[in-house]
Amino acid sequence: MALKTRDGKELLIEYSNQVWQCDHTQVDVLLVDSEGKLLGRPWLTTIIDSYSRCIMGFHLGFDAPSSTVVALALRHAILPKCYGHGYGLHCEWGTFGRPQYLYTDGGKDFRSQHLEHIGVQLGFTCYLRRQPSDGGLVERPFKTLNTQLFSTLPGYTGSNVQERPKEAEKEATLMLTDLERLLVRYVVDNYNQSLDARMGDQTRYQRWESGLPAVPDLPTERELDVCLMKSTQRRVQRGGCIQFENFIYKGERLSGYEGTQVSLRYQPTDITTVWVYRLEQGKEVFVTQAHAQGLEGAKISLYEAKAAQQRLREQQKSLSNAAILAEVERRQQEVVNTKKARRKQAQADIGGTWDEPQPTITADELAPENPIEIPPVKVWNLDGEI
Repeated sequence: MALKTRDGKELLIEYSNQVWQCDHTQVDVLLVDSEGKLLGRPWLTTIIDSYSRCIMGFHLGFDAPSSTVVALALRHAILPKCYGHGYGLHCEWGTFGRPQYLYTDGGKDFRSQHLEHIGVQLGFTCYLRRQPSDGGLVERPFKTLNTQLFSTLPGYTGSNVQERPKEAEKEATLMLTDLERLLVRYVVDNYNQSLDARMGDQTRYQRWESGLPAVPDLPTERELDVCLMKSTQRRVQRGGCIQFENFIYKGERLSGYEGTQVSLRYQPTDITTVWVYRLEQGKEVFVTQAHAQGLEGAKISLYEAKAAQQRLREQQKSLSNAAILAEVERRQQEVVNTKKARRKQAQADIGGTWDEPQPTITADELAPENPIEIPPVKVWNLDGEI
């Protein structure tokens, strides 16, 4: 079996899992913020292994498709993935490594020099699909996710205007973190562990394992920092401090770079740690990790930080690491209390137990003691749902 590229080249995928495909879709679920305000529908970017059809990794967020979003999805796919007890997983997300080829459509985000640079740094080649119909392999999982997961969730909008429930906006209660947990659980425990009719009695994950030519070769964390994380420019201040998003960061050896312009690499899901680089002879060279002072062990996303800072400004309070952390923790506790009240009310409404997820209950309420039982993926022999 082969995939044809736009220039007519063929990439053999029958006996190897070194060809990955990437694509985007907008999720048909409305999400809310921590205040309960409607945010809209997030974007999902997935990385699919062509040989096994495993979902190797993804990126879920409100940023529109771009090379940066593709890079973050690639980072997730390449690295080994480990999730805590709160996700309520029964299996491990065992796929990782790096591809030889990344197969995409001709969108602007896939034709960028940024993505080509990532390919050069990590040792894979980017190819464009010859025609849109060649993207069926990476698009089919979106249909399965929509049918098996998204359509069961509160705030589901349907795949078109005619299907949109009248109460979709009122029923929306999930936050981005809730949807991310549900998506991870579905991919790990259901999708990658399901049989595919084209693979005989192998699950997708078993197929991935059987196609490994060797132990997956991993780039170093430093390589991934340079290529796959968001970045911004800052100047090192007196005492070796760096200010970013109103946090003060300190790192080893930074005091020797006072006044120097540096590049910060960071993950939007947790900005308590940043990676510091400086430009030397046209190349970015790693300097050190820098940590937000007083926030050791904490995990604060860029969104949470911005929301906490806004609330502090409204209260006319000064911004500091401690104040921002306290505000984030205060709001998180409010959300937990609200969810507990919703769960108690839901249990009372249905006699104390339930078998299916209720419209007003989110992932945090259900995991791990009452995990959502997502039905297994339906497998068909045809080109439809898999």
